[in-house]
Amino acid sequence: MALPEGVELTELDGGLQVVTETVPSVRSVALGLWVRTGSRDETPAQAGVSHFLEHLLFKGTERYSAIEISEYFDGLGAATNAATSKETTQLYSRFLDEHTEKALDLLAEMFLKPTFPDIDSERQVVIEEIAMYEDEPSDRVHDVLADAIYGDAPLGRRILGTAEVIGSIPIPDIAAYHQARYVSSNIVVSASGSLEHGDIVDLVSKYLKPRAGEMPSSNGGPAGAGGRLRFYPKETEQYHICFGAPGISRSDDRRFALNVMDTILGGSSSSRLFREVREKRGLAYSVGSYSSQFADQGTVAMYVGTREDNVAEACEVIAGELESLRTQPVSADELERAKEHVKGRTVLVLESTAARMSRNANAVLFDLPLLGIDDVIAKIDAVSIDDVAELAAELYAAENIAAACIGADEACFREAVSPISPALVA
Repeated sequence: MALPEGVELTELDGGLQVVTETVPSVRSVALGLWVRTGSRDETPAQAGVSHFLEHLLFKGTERYSAIEISEYFDGLGAATNAATSKETTQLYSRFLDEHTEKALDLLAEMFLKPTFPDIDSERQVVIEEIAMYEDEPSDRVHDVLADAIYGDAPLGRRILGTAEVIGSIPIPDIAAYHQARYVSSNIVVSASGSLEHGDIVDLVSKYLKPRAGEMPSSNGGPAGAGGRLRFYPKETEQYHICFGAPGISRSDDRRFALNVMDTILGGSSSSRLFREVREKRGLAYSVGSYSSQFADQGTVAMYVGTREDNVAEACEVIAGELESLRTQPVSADELERAKEHVKGRTVLVLESTAARMSRNANAVLFDLPLLGIDDVIAKIDAVSIDDVAELAAELYAAENIAAACIGADEACFREAVSPISPALVA
């Protein structure tokens, strides 16, 4: 497939790939260094090392201390950050186009040559982040759901890892993980904005010289047969509840139909869950659905936060909406509204150079086609009522559904989930 207008791709010696997208109407550049490494690539003894390493990239290099790094980017007027997912780690910055070389010079050094100073203080920072996360049940419950779906498989572990590992993992082990994963064939540089592709390639060749090496295989494993129930006891005002199941991979062409189906179920303010749970019955402030795709599999899920008195009714309403989605075709009006919502959301997001940078990086990292906006819109327009029905029946089959909850009383939750799937409480 031909590349979209404005997008160019070059593979350098060693396998490092550079993808750029020129956006003539802006004066800034969004530039990211991406490595195909995340929490799913860790062993239990390494739980959280990918995210911890992301923090340590900012702590110092041979030329710059942590405070000098922050002063350097502040002096460029740049917004610089990093992120870790289950499959990727990225270090990125947005800056004026005139500062591209200076920004890339330092980003490359941080990415490939961290010296790991002040590691003990940063251990405490990450441990505090884990503690903060434990105090946010509306966030934590999604990791409880991942455990319910994937069990002991790496995708079932949370990105932050454990305080025990972060507090004790030695520097040589962190350095060895960095050396093994941050290799040329595992790295993509992506940039979007006011740029020339050839200039970015030349700068990457000059400043970013990773160690040669084979791309490590992704650590994985199937989700396993059947759903599980996981309950995490905590004294909370609400019960934070998720239901979910294995989904489809990021390369599955049905992902466009999945986006439409998710919008119909709970991904918009006119969705079935929002309308039935919140608007009609007032059972929750926050309710919705979402999906995630990984290299070889994925997740479909929904969330509701509600008080104990409403748990049973909320679960019963959700069960009814799932049954309807599985067994009854969506209406033509509902389908059309959902498709227009997905198209509009996609186009609006891609007016951001950072979003374009991220989208292109993920496509190249996982060997996906680089699609232009018109191509994406055409694929969304092609989604049919039958496509949604088939996907709903497959992904939300009752026997596949897992359940997760953070709340005060496990018995209250267990009694409420049988309408979703009797197998969960069998």
